[in-house]
Amino acid sequence: MQNPAVIVLFVASILWGLTWLPLKFLHEQGFHGIALTFYVYLVLLAMMLPWLWRQRQHLLSDWRMLLAVALLGGGAQLAFNTALIYGEVIRVMVLFYLVPLWGVLGGRIFLKERIDGMRWLGVGLSIVGAFLVVGGMNAWIAPPSWIDVIALLSGFLFAMNNIAFRLSPNVSVYSKLAFMFIGAVVLSSLFIFIGDEPSWQVEVTSQAWLYLALYAAIWMLAANLGTQWAVTHMEAGRSSIIVIFELVTAVVSASIILGETMSPNEMVGGILIVLAAFLEARREQACT
Repeated sequence: MQNPAVIVLFVASILWGLTWLPLKFLHEQGFHGIALTFYVYLVLLAMMLPWLWRQRQHLLSDWRMLLAVALLGGGAQLAFNTALIYGEVIRVMVLFYLVPLWGVLGGRIFLKERIDGMRWLGVGLSIVGAFLVVGGMNAWIAPPSWIDVIALLSGFLFAMNNIAFRLSPNVSVYSKLAFMFIGAVVLSSLFIFIGDEPSWQVEVTSQAWLYLALYAAIWMLAANLGTQWAVTHMEAGRSSIIVIFELVTAVVSASIILGETMSPNEMVGGILIVLAAFLEARREQACT
């Protein structure tokens, strides 16, 4: 099962790394940021309803963990999409990739995992890297933008959602994915309601609706299912190393297509964050 899992996770990581392309394209077609997340995950949720109906008797006993997945996973998806739509792809992806930092801290708090010297080094590299990405010493003069905050929040929520997945091994991955989709739909709805105007009333062409449906039903479903299936069929350390390719894909594609560049400080910060992720992945691999 190892080789198929590696291939599936590699493809899924590429899909995640290129997610910014359809998101920005659909935004240009007339979908607002939050409404875009709402409709994409509404399509995904509709596709998962048959599974939820068949599993309805098992869901009640696991409702606490599924509620946590809905809030954490749904919030992560909403924050991640919003940051990518409105922000610079490379900057957002680098800040999002502080996931290993949040994972280490969350693992210590919730799973009582030990933080050894290697992990403390990774934590330090992540913090210094993030500090450089958001402006270094200039961050004390001009605070990070709201997009920076949302990008950081998306990584934090994603890491906490991963911990929720690990704390519930007896709950079906498909059930947890379905509740993650529910969370994204509910949270985006709440933000739409508290906004200045009902942003789900978009004026787009029927072709744009078709693009959105295809993106949700094919691209996003494959990325979500592929990632979750693959990581359950391979060592944690090995999967963590492969997932780093998501960041590489995003950086390379945004550089080529959008012409985005990083300042020297941002580049050094990004390298430190990737190094921290690699150290954590190698440590997990050594422990498996």
